[in-house]
Amino acid sequence: MSPPGPPDAVPQEPAVPRRPRWGVLALVGLVGLGMVRQGLTGEADGPPQPGAGAALFPGDLPPDGPAPPPLPRSAPALVAIPSLDVAAPLLPLGLNGDGRIAAPPAEEPGLAGWYADAPTPGENGTAVIVGHVDSRSGPAVFYGLGALEKGRTIRVTREDGRTAVFEVYGIQVFDKRKFPSRKVYGTRGRPELRVLTCGGAYTSGSGYAGNVVVFARMTRMTGIGEGDAASR
Repeated sequence: MSPPGPPDAVPQEPAVPRRPRWGVLALVGLVGLGMVRQGLTGEADGPPQPGAGAALFPGDLPPDGPAPPPLPRSAPALVAIPSLDVAAPLLPLGLNGDGRIAAPPAEEPGLAGWYADAPTPGENGTAVIVGHVDSRSGPAVFYGLGALEKGRTIRVTREDGRTAVFEVYGIQVFDKRKFPSRKVYGTRGRPELRVLTCGGAYTSGSGYAGNVVVFARMTRMTGIGEGDAASR
């Protein structure tokens, strides 16, 4: 089985060895097609997009020194992005018949999903979380993802009671037609996380041209109910 590429994109690069293998995970049918722009007032400009200063640069690598010890495999239950006021339940997702990641249910825009054939958040390797940007009723769970800033925190609560805490080190929009699967999904030898939704230019009928990708690395682990003073 080949894993994902982006939400709504068909990567042109070869598959990257992974569990099972990173290949084409297109987010093309995954996230909303700009339904907010089609009729709701107050959202005419569409969702926020990452600024140039948030992009991933060659120097954006894991810091010197040892990474936190990776966690054993455990399904994630909730993703929280405090700076965006996001707290969303997670459901496992597989691939559809086109080799693309299946979308969370369109009728539940507040849900997000995690790619179940990848490492779970906190395991060694790259975990993947995806969600809709908008819906027919308005903004969806990751509508504000493009406004996320470097240094912000993403918390993923797992079924084993642990919470993996990640620090954002890059946010970028990639064209769905040239999605860099290896760059996005490749392992960096430590627990990492990617959060994806649709973004970039929007046209009626074809939707968004790109995918917003958040790059984050695990910095620590906490237990359920344990405070995290560094959350931002």
